[in-house]
Amino acid sequence: MMDTALEEASSPMLNQKTPIHDTPQASPKPYKKGFVATLMEAATLKSTPSFKEDSYFVSNLRSSEKKALQELKDKIPSLFSSENGASSEAPSMWGISLLGGDDRADVILLKFLRARDFRVNEALIMLLNCLTWRKEFGTETILEEDLGFKELEGVIAYMQGYDREGHPVCYNAYGMFKDKEMYERFFGDEEKLKKFLRWRIQVLERGIKLLNFKPGGINSLIQVTDLKDMPRRELRVASKHILSLFQDNYPEMVALKIFINVPWYFSMLYSMFTPFLTQRTKSKFVISKEGNAAETLYKFIRPEDIPVQYGGLNRPSDLQNGPPKAASEFTVKGGERVNIQIEGIDAGASITWDIMVGGWDLEYSAEFVPNAEGSYNIAVEKPRKILGHEEAIHNSFTSKEAGKMVLSVDNTVSRKKKVAAYRYVVRKCNNI
Repeated sequence: MMDTALEEASSPMLNQKTPIHDTPQASPKPYKKGFVATLMEAATLKSTPSFKEDSYFVSNLRSSEKKALQELKDKIPSLFSSENGASSEAPSMWGISLLGGDDRADVILLKFLRARDFRVNEALIMLLNCLTWRKEFGTETILEEDLGFKELEGVIAYMQGYDREGHPVCYNAYGMFKDKEMYERFFGDEEKLKKFLRWRIQVLERGIKLLNFKPGGINSLIQVTDLKDMPRRELRVASKHILSLFQDNYPEMVALKIFINVPWYFSMLYSMFTPFLTQRTKSKFVISKEGNAAETLYKFIRPEDIPVQYGGLNRPSDLQNGPPKAASEFTVKGGERVNIQIEGIDAGASITWDIMVGGWDLEYSAEFVPNAEGSYNIAVEKPRKILGHEEAIHNSFTSKEAGKMVLSVDNTVSRKKKVAAYRYVVRKCNNI
């Protein structure tokens, strides 16, 4: 026997229903903010309209904005002219020359203008300072460096997948630094802190490399920050450095900031900060309290791209097999039991599946039901309670006879609706 094809079975039924697919739906003056203050600001944004990313089409700009862009473009060449004693090397960022009329350069310049509310001189100063910093920091070669942070890859800060609109997603979680030994290893002195900051910039540059820098293209990232177990006091210095570097040198690079596992006390203090926020700043923040990570992330990111620890189906090992297989999404209402029926499984075929219900705390089981009359159903996974912190289930089964697989999730003891997702692959085997 051998595998001859990878085939999906016919569309499964969820209580005879088609799976539900959720469809996701002027710059502030710059000033320095502490990390805690930034998160408290975020807590004000529960009902704020979603951020609308700039298209970067010059034709869509107001006349005053077009004028500001042209004025900035006119000022740059003279500052890099050898006649003025300056370097004659043409300024560039991310491999894009800021001179010569490239529309990708317009995208970058508009980011700096937007960050300074289209005040040309302030945007120019910010741009020049950023160019100086990038040269001194060595950002053009940073992706080639091995900084020795292998154990932090995929744990502390990492790029993984895309949102529903195609933005690269960067995940951040600093909970492991609550361990004093870990904290000392990476932040124990100034040299260690500098090395960590360099690694953090490397992660960001890795994400920026995925951007289009084209009008109408994908020109910013999504950031997901997990606040669970985050040691606020210990990371205060590192956080301020990270925020300062990002704020000064990566303007308008983030389209959305999603905070998950947010402690209750940030919400208690949010009203104090509302008067100091612009509508644009508010619209970039999304807040999810502890236990609601999956429900929040599903609105913006497909489940196959969300890490399993946050209610998704994506495991690090999946990336070795190319793009993740698409998942089907559905909801489990309070008081409801949902049966997912995967039919068309031939004798000798094997089926592999992943299933996740955000926040679980319900009963799950898997059963193979043969087509032949008189055959016995096989309990592949006996009914068991899945706790809220558990990750997606990954399992497989090889059938001896034709039939269907039934995955059951029982939410009858709860009144809370939950988001869920599953995917499967059937491998048919033929005798040869």
